[in-house]
Amino acid sequence: MSHLELVLWAGLAMGLLFGACGQATGFCLHRGLVQRWSGQSGYKLQAFALALAVALAGTQALAAAGLVDLSESLYLAPRYSWLLLPLGGLMFGYGMGMANGCGARALVLLGTGNLRSLLVLLCLGISAYMTLTGVLGPVRLALADISTIAPPWLAVPSGWASGVVTVLVAGALLRYALRASPAGGQGSENVDAPSARARDLAGGLVIGLLVVAGWFVTGWLGNDDFEPVPVVSLTFVAPIGDLIQYAMLATGMSLRFGIAVVAGVILGAHLCGLFRRELCLQGFETPKQMVRYIAGGALMGAGGALAMGCSIGQGLTGLSTLSFSSMLAALAIVLGARLAWTRQARSQSRS
Repeated sequence: MSHLELVLWAGLAMGLLFGACGQATGFCLHRGLVQRWSGQSGYKLQAFALALAVALAGTQALAAAGLVDLSESLYLAPRYSWLLLPLGGLMFGYGMGMANGCGARALVLLGTGNLRSLLVLLCLGISAYMTLTGVLGPVRLALADISTIAPPWLAVPSGWASGVVTVLVAGALLRYALRASPAGGQGSENVDAPSARARDLAGGLVIGLLVVAGWFVTGWLGNDDFEPVPVVSLTFVAPIGDLIQYAMLATGMSLRFGIAVVAGVILGAHLCGLFRRELCLQGFETPKQMVRYIAGGALMGAGGALAMGCSIGQGLTGLSTLSFSSMLAALAIVLGARLAWTRQARSQSRS
């Protein structure tokens, strides 16, 4: 088996695990944020914090051991756009709120029969490609040209400094992830049960390890002087567009790691839902809801293209590299989600 085939099979296996874990545990940054902002009890946000702690510690360990050269990843580019990163993050976060979940969550829901997610993913993938290489590409490039900077303080800590930062940040995340969740809550399920906490935290642990595995697969298994594989890990905006394009142009396009991961997520979620007897076709309740999901998917696609990632791509994979640009994008994604949640809360209070 060639190194390219090995990377693809590994990507499919990772996708299967991500999809099964997402279906079984409901891992989702948006859901965790909404729980916290709504005063509900639950461990979704703490599960995300645990995933980030594991991803950060594992990724930095790989880099320290010389197994992966993180400097080859797009997150550690010496230049970034002070305009497009936060703007794209805000767009993605707001779209995530409108569509009630990010692209990764939509893939998991599609695997269990959620047809709303199918429309979200189509809009996300098409709008991402429109922004990257389509009709909106020239606008993106023009804005990038006038807003790209290379500040000297952008350099990522190296050596012992990166180790200290990793220990401090991962330790703080672990402390937050393992503390008791606030009592009470407005949800109908008993989210304070020990089994629910164990399930959510186990999901965070698995997702964090998958981020580390992605770096290892592409950075070490895919390392080749003649046919190098791009050094990436879990991210879902561009790969969703790649999968849509591959479905139409398979004879003129090569499979990529991201495509294998995305296909695996859908299949893994479907198999897990089948095993747990939770497959169910779901559609839109009203035309207004359909319009909201279309807009949410489009905003996530265009925003993710501008921000160079999504809540997983920047919020976990990018942050695991200690990238400043990923910190900026991730903060903007959370802020965008907050704006969407505030608007929806006000709308519901008026009705």
